[in-house]
Amino acid sequence: MNLLRSAIQSNISLRAIKPINGLPLRLRESARRFSTETEQPPPPPPPAADDSSSIDPFLQTPSDGLVYAKLYGCTRNTLKKDIINMLEGCKLTLDDVRVHYTRNFMPLAMLVQFPSRHAFDNAFKMLIKKGRVYRMEKVSRSDWESFVPYHGKTVLLQGIPVNALIDDVERFLAGCEYDSSSLQLIQRPPMKIAMVRFPTQTLAMNAFLTKNRGFCLNSQISVRVLQ
Repeated sequence: MNLLRSAIQSNISLRAIKPINGLPLRLRESARRFSTETEQPPPPPPPAADDSSSIDPFLQTPSDGLVYAKLYGCTRNTLKKDIINMLEGCKLTLDDVRVHYTRNFMPLAMLVQFPSRHAFDNAFKMLIKKGRVYRMEKVSRSDWESFVPYHGKTVLLQGIPVNALIDDVERFLAGCEYDSSSLQLIQRPPMKIAMVRFPTQTLAMNAFLTKNRGFCLNSQISVRVLQ
């Protein structure tokens, strides 16, 4: 009797073990859902955080697209027009060029404001191609703004004797039309220098042509127009 009962239970157990196609509907749906979930691609990674705020502002491209550079290799006689002509095609104007003067008003370099990074790159390639002795480097906007443009309307008088007064300089400038309130007499040992502003570039140039190498208290005066 025990043997018969064991045989019946064994037969029932073998009948319950079937392939997965024979599973009840609920188990088959569970298995199918599990298989589908495992085959889905992983979700895309989250976008990278914007770390532009951590970039040095000097290295970022300005929002207005302007790029500033300093051009070395200029001489005392280099004019703004010379730079514009040399960098033809960069769409520069006279207002885009400033002169970096030393304390004694010797031109050390030219500052250039390019309308875009593309214009700056073209100028750089142009200087290399032409084999010029100029050296150009990128500077910040604060460097550009730290130098005051004279726009060819300010005249510099050099070689004024130390004992000269404002009245002596005014007599030297007799016949010239200038802004008398702008006249400055500055100590630059062993001599003095004077700066005076004219209403127009034409009047400033006329003062250069008529007064250069003239005399003030028996000292010969050098006249220059600041750009």
